[in-house]
Amino acid sequence: MERDIHAVLVPFLAFGHLMPFYELSVALAKGGIHVSFVSTPKNILRLPKLPPRLSPLITFVSLPLPALGSGLLPEGAEATVDLPTDKTEHLMAAFDLLKQPFKQFVAEQSPDWIVTDFASYWTVDVAKEYHVPIVIFSAFSASTNVFFGPPEYLSGDGRRRVRSSPEDLTSPPWWVSFRSSVSYRHHEAIRTIAVFYTANASGIADSERFAKALHGCRAVAIRSCRKFEDEYFDLFGKIIGKPVIPTGFLPPEKPNKTQIAAAHDGPWSKIFEWLDEQKPKSVVFVGFGSECKLSRDQTYEIASGVESSELQFFWALRKPSWASDDLDALPPEFNRRTSGRGRVCIGWAPQIDILAHPSIGGSLFHAGWGSMIETLQFGHCMVVLPFVIDQPLNARLLVEKGLAIEVERGEDGSFSGNDVALCLRKAMVSKEGDEMRAQVKKAAAIFADQKLQDLNVAGFVEYLKKGSAC
Repeated sequence: MERDIHAVLVPFLAFGHLMPFYELSVALAKGGIHVSFVSTPKNILRLPKLPPRLSPLITFVSLPLPALGSGLLPEGAEATVDLPTDKTEHLMAAFDLLKQPFKQFVAEQSPDWIVTDFASYWTVDVAKEYHVPIVIFSAFSASTNVFFGPPEYLSGDGRRRVRSSPEDLTSPPWWVSFRSSVSYRHHEAIRTIAVFYTANASGIADSERFAKALHGCRAVAIRSCRKFEDEYFDLFGKIIGKPVIPTGFLPPEKPNKTQIAAAHDGPWSKIFEWLDEQKPKSVVFVGFGSECKLSRDQTYEIASGVESSELQFFWALRKPSWASDDLDALPPEFNRRTSGRGRVCIGWAPQIDILAHPSIGGSLFHAGWGSMIETLQFGHCMVVLPFVIDQPLNARLLVEKGLAIEVERGEDGSFSGNDVALCLRKAMVSKEGDEMRAQVKKAAAIFADQKLQDLNVAGFVEYLKKGSAC
């Protein structure tokens, strides 16, 4: 008789990590794995409700975020979305202090596995002390993992850490070659990846976190699929010398008919009524998520491009910290000038429901991995404008595969509304975009293939069940 397997999942405190770990928890539970999802109280409350049939298999473990004192973190801030960028290092320092309560939890529960984020490097010490095998789950693409390279090149011993500055990061290293990589040289967005190489308040560089986690893990599971990134899975496996396991894309569940009907009847009814009036595949979804904190100039240039494109659009815009009110978040008279062909929502929007609507045909977004997965499963063409973390690398991958058009930037990292408009029209309606739209249709068959996703998850479940017996 097969015994129950208990896996503890430990994501970093950012929703680009929390949500993939949540989706992985659901997928593992469907495969019969008992899951303990470890996070802080506020973040757990913000996660979606579990499917009732899976609630016996998933336990949320709430560990209060330790206080740092001296007002380093705003009250109630438990995720990167709650903070300005310059406070993230303090969140990381508080996150590191969860090691002790986590250690106590592991001592009491004796799990079979710890599935950790690379940022949760301290789980390696706990796993070693209590003889629990550990797997890294990466919410990034396989190609992004390849870009950062072998653990020894991430260490901070001063001898092998050869990529220690933003300048080093504007060219791919010897172990990977992107055919489109020439634009790295003056690609301001990709320089933001230097955050992986800068020390935070706890004194541990993000790159060193990744290195320690890689050294201590038994395998790496990646939120992707070999059918999409086979060459990068192979290369990453050679680089780290350990198993690299695809989990599939773990997309959020598509809305069913009941959910769609509820959305049409709820507070979003007017938006969906407007979408119902549009032609199929005619509307561009514009959204840069909660982690991209756009400046006024950037927001206004995007608005200029959306307006100049003359396309139908729906824009989900997070209210910027610099805006005095909702009207100030957009150029003067923008809503009036575009009222006949577009809608802007300031704040949260039901993104998956909107992307699922038949009138949506394209997306202008930051090339975040999660948003890319959501977009491609519906077969929408993509215009990408990356800003932070892995987004520039994802943009390079999508362009390399002929699945997206990237907005050009100047040597100072700036971009123009005119270029945004040109890219949107090429992607949505121009003859030039025909080949890309055909490629997107082919890729959508992979991203929307639920059987393929289930097979990937089943492979990871099998690995956990067999490995726990070792």
